[in-house]
Amino acid sequence: MRLPVVLVHGVRTSRTMWRAQVEALERSGRTAVAVDLPGHGERLGEVFTVDGAVRAISDGVERVGGRALVVGLSLGGYTGIAHAARHPEQVAGLVAAGCCTRPRRALVEPWRWAVRGIGRLPDRGAGLNQRMAELLLPAAGAVDVGAGGFALHVMDDVLREVGALRPTADLRDVECPVWFVNGRYDHFRGEERRFLAAARDGRLVVVPGATHLVSLVRPERFVRVVLEALDELEP
Repeated sequence: MRLPVVLVHGVRTSRTMWRAQVEALERSGRTAVAVDLPGHGERLGEVFTVDGAVRAISDGVERVGGRALVVGLSLGGYTGIAHAARHPEQVAGLVAAGCCTRPRRALVEPWRWAVRGIGRLPDRGAGLNQRMAELLLPAAGAVDVGAGGFALHVMDDVLREVGALRPTADLRDVECPVWFVNGRYDHFRGEERRFLAAARDGRLVVVPGATHLVSLVRPERFVRVVLEALDELEP
């Protein structure tokens, strides 16, 4: 049986951001499932917690047979690392994209204050969010990232929970190969060498010309990384 893929989205987005990757993987004959984390997409009314996110990933893996290549971007990458550390039996390999900076308090707190300011806008930042997506992403990517709606109320919960994560410590407990994938201009790649050193079996892929949302900015290149990981996991 060919190894399936479970994809985990970034903060405030939903599983729809993975449309290009799901379609490409299915064309290659793979089973690919994208999940919604608590507080996002079809789970918008739920409170986000790391434990809930890990359960969502675990449930997604169970849906495709109990073992998979897990692919996560940003928040999905951080929670993917936590899931792989807690449930090694479910993860044949991990692609952790846009998450090579430890979420330390000095970084999380200024972001939290900025988010609270944006939340005071009359539309709670919906218009700004959409304009930024249209400005920073290709047209198809902007459509995909917004198709499941934006979780405008989730950031306080996410920042509180993520601030307690210790991804480099978790990586020492991750038994499977890990691919760290960063856009060349990703502001979250500042500690990629530290993350690479923490992994038992890690490798680094830097995508030229890409920013933080690497799977949306360079969807074909990102799919190629995932397919190459699958080829390596299935000799």
